[in-house]
Order: sequence, then C-alpha cells, then structure tokens
Amino acid sequence: MFARSAWTPPEGWAHALTEALGIELWRIPIVILSAMGIYLAFLVFVRFFGPRILGKLASFDAVVIIMFGAVAGRVIIGHPPTLAAGAIGLFTLMCMEAAFGSVQHLRMLRHTLTGYPIVLVAHGELIPNAMHKAHITRVEIITAARRAGLARLSQAKCVILEPTGDLSVIREGTPMEPELLEGVIGKELIQIDECTERSKRPRSE
Repeated sequence: MFARSAWTPPEGWAHALTEALGIELWRIPIVILSAMGIYLAFLVFVRFFGPRILGKLASFDAVVIIMFGAVAGRVIIGHPPTLAAGAIGLFTLMCMEAAFGSVQHLRMLRHTLTGYPIVLVAHGELIPNAMHKAHITRVEIITAARRAGLARLSQAKCVILEPTGDLSVIREGTPMEPELLEGVIGKELIQIDECTERSKRPRSE
C-alpha cells in the first residue's frame, strides 16, 4: 500500500499519462490557430517596433525576450499544457517559418515582411529622423562604431540598420558598389566614390 500511494497516481498511470502527454481532438485546431496568430502578431510587432529587437541583446532585453517566449508558449499550448500540445504548436510555428521563408525570394513580399535597410549615419553625420523611425539611440550607434574598430564617428562612411536588426558599419574611404545600396532607405545621402563609379562603366575601345 505504501509503494502504491507513493509512486502510483491516484487515478492510475494510464489516466496520468493521457493527461500529461495527450491532447483532446477539439483542442488541436485551437493550438494550431493560436500558433499561427502568435507568429503573425510577432511579425507585426517587429515591423512596428523595428528590427533592432532582433539584434544583439543586453541582459535586460534578453530577460524580456524570454518573457515574451513564455507568454507566447502559454497562449499556444493552453491549459493544461501537454507534450502533444507543445509538439503541435512547435510544428505549426516551423511550418509558418518554412512557408514565409519560401517566399523570401519575392522582393516586394520580402520587404513587406522584414522591412528595408535604413541609413542611420552618412559620412559621420547622424540622421535623427531615421534613428527615430528605427527606434535606435545614439549610444547604440556609438557601440556599433566601437565594435567596428572606429575611433571617431566621423570615420564612418555609413551605418545601416539591416532588416535582421544588425548595424552594418562601413569605414570612410571604403569603395562601395551601388549594388550594395540597392533597396536601402536613405542611400542618396551616401556619396559613391568616383573610382567605384568608373569601375562600373564599360571600357571604351
């Protein structure tokens, strides 16, 4: 009797395993729809708040992202949380990621989902409107400049916020092909070196 009361669930192992691992059939579409809704909501929030939240995180930001994941997981799995519900939720998220990834080659749809690169610094000058739109502070730009090995912000030919949330820093004097600025918001602020322009022109016979 002691062993049974200590190790055996009150209603038996079959019922306990079903409760912990299984899922009612009527909950399956709810879990799928919840996962799809969370995925789409995340895309909308990233477009609204800017891609910088996907970049490298400080310790506090990491805690917030973990909390986001916990909230999203709770919404998707529902109550009670079970292994089957979690597996179905993860499978749905992976399917959504694969579906959106398969259409990334379509330029307009890709920019609609991920946004455009934005010039934040041009020839050492900050662009306040772009920084405000991208929710980027001067401190973050200075940090990116230090990470790129710059001693002064004036050494930056441009700093571009990528759709991934990373900050790309190009040193002043570095030749740039116009192709690298294709689709970049604010590219007209960056002066292309004359030597680069001449190299793109066909040679005259």
